[in-house]
Amino acid sequence: MQTSNNYIEFKKQRELGEILSDSFGFIRNEFKPFFSTILKIVGPYIVIMLISMGFYMFTIGDIFNLSAIGNPTATQTYSPFIMVFAILALILSSIAAYVLAQGTVLHYIKSYINNKGAVNYDEIRQGVYGSFWSLIGLGILVGLSVMIGAIFCLIPGIYLAVPLSVSFAILVFLKKDAMESYQYSFTLIKENWWMTFVTLFVVYIIVAIATYAFSLPTIIYTWIKMGVFSGEMDAENFNVFNDPIYLLLNILSTLVRFLMNIIFLVSTSLIFFNLNEKKNFTGTFERIESLGKPSEE
Repeated sequence: MQTSNNYIEFKKQRELGEILSDSFGFIRNEFKPFFSTILKIVGPYIVIMLISMGFYMFTIGDIFNLSAIGNPTATQTYSPFIMVFAILALILSSIAAYVLAQGTVLHYIKSYINNKGAVNYDEIRQGVYGSFWSLIGLGILVGLSVMIGAIFCLIPGIYLAVPLSVSFAILVFLKKDAMESYQYSFTLIKENWWMTFVTLFVVYIIVAIATYAFSLPTIIYTWIKMGVFSGEMDAENFNVFNDPIYLLLNILSTLVRFLMNIIFLVSTSLIFFNLNEKKNFTGTFERIESLGKPSEE
């Protein structure tokens, strides 16, 4: 198998700048097949998540509908059952979409590495659905740990979030189960916590700024609707959740935020391989073993 000139070697040590440049380089080089694979596998779940988001926002609009106060006819549109259904639909669809997206990104990179840049869609799809429940279980462990740490104090939550951010990559690339991945993440990051924290922080800031830029139209429209710029603020205009334009802009912002999260996932994969290389020298040993071997055409 012949390696492409644009092939990015994941199994090597990297500095912060290299992690950032290779993250964007990988997405740029693999843009069409990468996002095509994501849309094929995760696309239907993204659509369900966005519909659930719109339904949820439209539903909570009844709570903030100040014009309905004292109007018995208007308040009949609110239903606690519908509200609970909307919340559950949003939570479940979001979990499914984000877990499948994470699995797709990781298994795409795994196929990319195994085939030296020539990915196999069937291999990726099988890997994603095969690891779905393991990723769900790990996600629950990670979420509870970070949440509990943040409740007691913000610092423990941050401390736990840094090593656990690479636990999903451990599950896919090292083929460990959820509990093993959880535990091994602390072993892998030992003596490299600060560097990993700085890298994750920088990537997060870049993604957050880009996401905020795409969210500006929604923010500006909300301010205009509420009369912030005109100075004629009306309590009845505070409810923008039932506004079709606001709903559409918010759904688009959610989609952009979802896609921007892909950059973060690619970066955490590179962080994992950087840490794994420092500790286990896996890529180095593989390159040594391949010396002298004829390359496959």
